[in-house]
Amino acid sequence: MCQLAQYDYDLPRRLIAQFPLPRREDARLLVVSRARNALAHSHIRDLPEILRPGDCLVINDTRVLPARLVGHRTLTGGHWEGLFLEADADGLWRLICKTRGKLTPGETVTLINTDGQQDVCLQLGARQSDGSWIARPDSAEETLVLLERVGRVPLPPYIRKGEMVDSDRQHYQTVYAEQPGAVAAPTAGLHFTKTLLDRLKQQGIALCRLTLHVGPGTFRPITSDALAEHRMHWEWGRIGQPAVDEIAACRRRGGRVVAVGTTSVRLLETAAAGGQLEPFTGRTDLFIRPRYRFRAIDALLTNFHLPRTTLLVLVRTFGGDELIRRAYQEAIREEYRFYSYGDAMLIV
Repeated sequence: MCQLAQYDYDLPRRLIAQFPLPRREDARLLVVSRARNALAHSHIRDLPEILRPGDCLVINDTRVLPARLVGHRTLTGGHWEGLFLEADADGLWRLICKTRGKLTPGETVTLINTDGQQDVCLQLGARQSDGSWIARPDSAEETLVLLERVGRVPLPPYIRKGEMVDSDRQHYQTVYAEQPGAVAAPTAGLHFTKTLLDRLKQQGIALCRLTLHVGPGTFRPITSDALAEHRMHWEWGRIGQPAVDEIAACRRRGGRVVAVGTTSVRLLETAAAGGQLEPFTGRTDLFIRPRYRFRAIDALLTNFHLPRTTLLVLVRTFGGDELIRRAYQEAIREEYRFYSYGDAMLIV
């Protein structure tokens, strides 16, 4: 039985990247070869030479919402923070709330916009079984328009305690982000520039898109000692027929399917659960852990992940437990930059 303690490691705090590099593609890249049981040091900018003509990069084109909300309880003035999760067709929001004291259905929260001014109010409705709340804003504006004014970039707490600066609006977003809905970035994709993508295409490396809206559970530590007892969070995703066809063409020409990020892996493997990759739209709660048999991917580009998380379990399951342990030790010894704004590894 796989135990959680196996997925712990010590990381000096100085190695947690607080800002991205001036040039995204200058990030370091630890190349992990499963066939040779070997590690090599490189950079993201070298991917056109590292990958092979005929390979296919699968990217997640989700767009991060300005989902972090700040305000106060209207009646008491008590500080309140929230994370927007989604809105339904009736304009009702689902969000996570954090405040002192006990919130009650029917009370209102006044949001503070990014200029520091009081803005719209949210009336809280029912609390859901997962701890989230339903709320209705007192505004007829489109949700995305409203969030752009009152929302902040939802940085993880290990980056400046979640406090954004203006540049995060651009930096915490992939250059190919299109489909709004994520509350965290698919961070392996943050390394790409349009110039690098063009160079990859010129080298005969195909690109195909899918969408998986990264949810708040992505960084959440596993709490059960046995991995089999962990209840995986769900996330919504879609992979269309064009992407399925592109990947099938890659297979026919002998290329490798290279997933950019663990989010791409989870959706690809969900869509291939029947043994063959097919179009998919819906929720996935796939938890990839030891003894899982991969059906859809051949290689993985990923950042370095927090200990005791489902992301680390996925990466070690794909790359091989001993080899990825060694890769993390090497990255720490060589002082790679870790987590969302940090460096990356390519497992082939």
